[in-house]
Amino acid sequence: MSTHGIPKLTISSPTELSIDRGGQRFAIHPIWLRERCQDPASIDLATGQRLHDPSGLDLDLRLVALSEPAPGRLHVRFSDGHEADFDCGAILAEAALAPGDHDCPAPQLWTSQLGDPPRARWRGNPGNPDLADWTERFLRLGFILFSGVPPEPRQVLKVASTFGFTRDTNFGAMFDVRSTPNAIDLAYTSIPLDPHTDNPYRSPVPGVQLLHCLVNETSGGLSTLVDGFAVAEALRMRDPAAFEILSRTPVRFRYRDASTELVASAPPIELDVAGRLRTIHFSPRLDFVPLLPPADLSAYYRARREFDRLLCAPEFEIRFLLARGDLVMFDNCRLLHGRTGFDPARGMRHLQGCYIDIDGPRSLYRVLRRKHTAPARISA
Repeated sequence: MSTHGIPKLTISSPTELSIDRGGQRFAIHPIWLRERCQDPASIDLATGQRLHDPSGLDLDLRLVALSEPAPGRLHVRFSDGHEADFDCGAILAEAALAPGDHDCPAPQLWTSQLGDPPRARWRGNPGNPDLADWTERFLRLGFILFSGVPPEPRQVLKVASTFGFTRDTNFGAMFDVRSTPNAIDLAYTSIPLDPHTDNPYRSPVPGVQLLHCLVNETSGGLSTLVDGFAVAEALRMRDPAAFEILSRTPVRFRYRDASTELVASAPPIELDVAGRLRTIHFSPRLDFVPLLPPADLSAYYRARREFDRLLCAPEFEIRFLLARGDLVMFDNCRLLHGRTGFDPARGMRHLQGCYIDIDGPRSLYRVLRRKHTAPARISA
């Protein structure tokens, strides 16, 4: 990596392209570069998909000529006779990605010190600057809170369609969150709900949840959010053994009603291939750890209790009133949500909700960012 922390391309010889990254300098593999050719002989220009199987490339492929015909452009001739031009900025952007990176803003972990959640004013026909700001905020903090969403039925679906495609479930494309008799889920009661993630019994889990307040006239019923990644990192630092147990123990989550029975297994703290936090699966009213030896179960129960204690601690939780016209959109794989109890006899509390997948906001962020990519130069 350069002194400014930015990867740097270098034509280190007429037949070698090198990169400085992370304090390390090494040659770029010819096949890695060949796989990224963007010419009409290599990809379908309409879809961006390859026209050949890269597994058939010569394993001894070499670079035989390199040049920079224009600032930020690289011309390469390969030993198989193929020639191609490359955008240096695109090479650097991909080279900067670590294994498992999504090419999106890194999570900014937060605790209760975040205070009152930052709000954005909803616009029914947002322009690109608004969308770029909203998606960046959402991906960084794991949530965004809108005010001024018309308090009308099904508006939550209109907001959701701005960021992705609605994920239909057994609860429907949209669901009503209010206290009802004979509720099929505890969310449809007035009791307090501790921090939890939704639908851990699904595969895949819905990545994003939206909740829109149509009316909130009761006392109580405050919404709560907890950054599960911040809590997991705190657990990793304070109790590494508990973190390790929760990241490797597969827990079975189950939901059932008269017409549905859903089961999926996952560790409460799921890591990606690089050992970084990927997903939190936590819903103590629905989890069933498998029958392990007593000593292993004792260690698991102790770890789960410590994780649960931190999740419910004031140190990590924010509380806010979701008032009429407010809408919160949050990452269901990172944040845990809940509410305080309320008395339905003292007024109505009615939210409408839906799910979308996390790839929707991520895709929108990348599309909006394309227009702001600056060209990069290489050094000889």
